[in-house]
Amino acid sequence: MIDKKIVKLINEQINKEFFSAYLYLDMANYYADKGLVGYENWFKVQAQEEMAHAMLFRQYLINNGYAVESPAIGAPSMKYADNKAPLLEALKHEQYVTASINTIYEQASLLKDYRTLQFLDWFIMEQGEEEMNAEENIQKFDLFGSDAKGLYLLDRELATRVFTAPSLVL
Repeated sequence: MIDKKIVKLINEQINKEFFSAYLYLDMANYYADKGLVGYENWFKVQAQEEMAHAMLFRQYLINNGYAVESPAIGAPSMKYADNKAPLLEALKHEQYVTASINTIYEQASLLKDYRTLQFLDWFIMEQGEEEMNAEENIQKFDLFGSDAKGLYLLDRELATRVFTAPSLVL
């Protein structure tokens, strides 16, 4: 049995994951408007990943007999000053999501909810990867993004990213 506090936090996390997808689509739109289709692709794939994460949290609640709530998803309100700004915001957002998942983990640990802890282990590792990828995008942009040819090559590299569905077994 999962404590009501954990169910509430997971329902909130589902909303945060869907908001993340919406935010990353907004960033993809920014890059599409700039003609940077590789960056657009990278963020579209990121949005797909976030939707998949939301669905994993959803399925976890359903598999354990709990109702899933579907509150409204807030609209992203970012305005980007330049091509680097979405990359910085993406890292900040991933750090926020990591903190949110850590909060659920902490509560599950306090409540000795080992099933939820085991479920969250995958997300803890995933968030490490998410933050690393966001930091790598910033580093590469800092190294090569101010040069038109470098930006072109980075954009082409990011265009090769494809969505791979998570392999978490529920």
